[in-house]
Amino acid sequence: MNICYDCYFCAMSRKNKNQVFTNVEVIDAGAKGKTVAKAPDGRVIFLPNAVPGDVVDVQTFKKRKSYYEGKAVAFHTLSDKRTESQCEHFGTCGGCKWQHMGYEHQLYYKQKEVTNNLTRLGHIELPEITPIMGSAKQYFYRNKMEFSFSDSRWLTIEEINSDKDLGDRNALGFHIPGMWDKILDVKKCHLQADPSNTIRNAVKEFSLANGLEFFNTRNQTGLLRTLMIRTTSIGEIMILIQFFKEDKSKRELLLNFLAESFPEITSLQYVINGKANDTIYDQEVICFNGRDHIFEEMEGLKFKINAKSFYQTNSDQAFELYKITRAFAGLKGTELVYDLYTGTGTIAQFVAKQAKHVVGVEAVPDAITAAKENAQLNGIENVEFYVGDMKNVFNQDFINAHGQPDVIITDPPRDGMHKDVVKQILNIAPDKIVYVSCNSATQARDLALMDETYKVTKTQAVDMFPQTHHVENVVLLERR
Repeated sequence: MNICYDCYFCAMSRKNKNQVFTNVEVIDAGAKGKTVAKAPDGRVIFLPNAVPGDVVDVQTFKKRKSYYEGKAVAFHTLSDKRTESQCEHFGTCGGCKWQHMGYEHQLYYKQKEVTNNLTRLGHIELPEITPIMGSAKQYFYRNKMEFSFSDSRWLTIEEINSDKDLGDRNALGFHIPGMWDKILDVKKCHLQADPSNTIRNAVKEFSLANGLEFFNTRNQTGLLRTLMIRTTSIGEIMILIQFFKEDKSKRELLLNFLAESFPEITSLQYVINGKANDTIYDQEVICFNGRDHIFEEMEGLKFKINAKSFYQTNSDQAFELYKITRAFAGLKGTELVYDLYTGTGTIAQFVAKQAKHVVGVEAVPDAITAAKENAQLNGIENVEFYVGDMKNVFNQDFINAHGQPDVIITDPPRDGMHKDVVKQILNIAPDKIVYVSCNSATQARDLALMDETYKVTKTQAVDMFPQTHHVENVVLLERR
């Protein structure tokens, strides 16, 4: 049987003999989307379901030397920073943790987190802070969503306690946070614009009507595993269905239904994946109808996106992010630019027309293949791309072969740059470094390693993910 969050917290509290604090004021927002309060004993309390300014009773379920983790179980005063959540699944689905906080306040706390990380973790002296760039779209901004099938959907506490027949237990939606085998059945998601919701709901209804079995993660049984929907700003749509096993008649039944019902689908693909996990990066992706890719456009450039491609999930804000990156680089047309962690080469190609030459480096071979195809597609001849682990390929021999860069642009994953990469950047000593980060904490760590040689002269946070705590940050470093 499923356990609701309230029951889970209470059970944990009984096990750990933790306690209730009454009339506690929530004073701040912290890491990972949690808010912060102070217990009477001075410890910090991290809460997942409150807004700064709320006055609440807290049930704790974890106690550590310097903090508690808990949940607000009663609200005495509601914060003026609150707003009505738009989604009926808010509070159960873990995707939009800040939907109950006004957008201007979301931006404030994102900016504050970036500034605190750079100054407190990195001890970086910052220039005048440029205000965070908000997103024009606060909902329906994502271009990629992945949904999971389940034959045993998540039940609410009301359903568990009800005497009524629960009826259909199948679900097509999102994993419940912390519950790897439980799926919330989603009726309408506010993250991706239509026809995303229409297609997802049609897939579910058709599958149920035609006896297509939904997956059971624990037992590794069923047919339908996942549904991926990708869209682009120019109206192209990719659908990928992941099947647990081959059943040609049922597979073709569903795929033909999609092709006939939604002729606007540009790329209709599928995967047969019998592994224990549902990652597709080691699987063969088969095109059933249309192209095996879709196109995105940005400032006249076209980018080919296949099922395994990484592309920023907020296309509009990616454009703003790349413009800031290019502006920080301040290119005059004479510079050699290195673009580290180049991915599919979007930033490299975006800055190429203002540079003499751009060299992109990336560890994923498929991404480099896509980068080269996109450069050829766009007729860009002053870029070249190389594949390899950054800490290994980005060495002195590489510099000798490709030249001393004037500017380095780096956009690493959440873990930041390997210390050997930072060391090599310091050895190369370019005039400028533009550091794009999706994790300002690891960015701060890396900036601290370069602080003796480089001064931060510009910093700009960009909100790529409204209704969540995630934020990107761009920093310009110039040699002291």
